[in-house]
Amino acid sequence: MTTLVLPLAAAAGEDVNPLLPHTAEIIFGFVFLVLLAIAFAKVVVPKFEKAYADRTAAIEGGMNEAKRAQAEAKAALEKYNAQLAEARQEAAKIREDAREQGAVIIAEMREQASAEAERIVTHARAQIDAERAQAVTSLRSEVGTMATTLAGRIVGESLEDEARQRRTVERFLAELEESESARQAVGTDS
Repeated sequence: MTTLVLPLAAAAGEDVNPLLPHTAEIIFGFVFLVLLAIAFAKVVVPKFEKAYADRTAAIEGGMNEAKRAQAEAKAALEKYNAQLAEARQEAAKIREDAREQGAVIIAEMREQASAEAERIVTHARAQIDAERAQAVTSLRSEVGTMATTLAGRIVGESLEDEARQRRTVERFLAELEESESARQAVGTDS
């Protein structure tokens, strides 16, 4: 008699193939795998999805925040550059105004110094002229007194008469001035 051995249905007394699991184990493993997949799909996958969505939202939020911060930084930089340019223009204007004011002040000071110098020169000339006139008057008086005394000694008479004395001194001084001017005229001609 010949028996056929089927791998799935083993006879009661025959040896079981160790490579093939029992049918009950296969069914139990399949049911457990299905239950595990359902539990995983119901409990674990939503948590992963939620974590993934949170992470995506955080990343996108961070990117949006970075874009907003970058836009604010760019706006602040543009504002800063505009203020810097305005400050430079204002500084240039202030420097130019200071140069102009300096030039005006220098011109005013030169005018004041020139006017003061002119006033000092005019005052000095007037003082010199006054001192010269005073010296001439004093010299005429002294020369006149000396001349009348000398003339009185030479002539032998007293020239105490004041009117005569004055005429004599005036005539003498006029002759001296004429001789001096004649000497200068001869000196300039040669």
